[in-house]
Amino acid sequence: MQSLETTTTSTVELKIDLTDEQFWLLCQNNRDYQFECTASGELQIMPPTGGETGNSNIEIAYQIQGWSRQNNLGKAFDSSTGFKLPNGAKRSPDASWVKIERWNALTPEEREKFPPICPDLVLELRSRTDSLTELQGKMQEYIQNGAALGWLIDRKNKRVEIYRPHQDVEILENPSSLSGEDVLPGFILDLTQIL
Repeated sequence: MQSLETTTTSTVELKIDLTDEQFWLLCQNNRDYQFECTASGELQIMPPTGGETGNSNIEIAYQIQGWSRQNNLGKAFDSSTGFKLPNGAKRSPDASWVKIERWNALTPEEREKFPPICPDLVLELRSRTDSLTELQGKMQEYIQNGAALGWLIDRKNKRVEIYRPHQDVEILENPSSLSGEDVLPGFILDLTQIL
């Protein structure tokens, strides 16, 4: 049985059983929508971002891609890329990055669809309508599924939450930049145009 409910973030959830192939086809046949699927199989339909969030997203993706192209240590991805996490969830972080050796270990077919891998770096950018609690849960899910570094950028409160495996969440108030640490060595994300 299918049921439709709206969450506090304007995200619509549809409870329906879909195979990986059916989910892929749903996304391909409805490109104007962004879908995610929880580990328990709930289909989430995400609303488009507003102008400020969209501009911040492209700035973040531009910076990560620029750094990635200079050193060829991995592959950068934008918010339209879906990943199948080890727990079965299908997620699309606002920006992400995967080490080249992990990316190259995937088959061409795996790379073409929703790669069955959790990115090494995941970034979520909170828009004004996003539930902070839901995004924090998503960040924990990424870390539990293999992400080495996660950034939750909360523009509304001008702060960043940094997620790392086996560590407490670090909170930075109004930072001007973020370090890629040893995950993205030498990378500094300039936040002056984002926060």
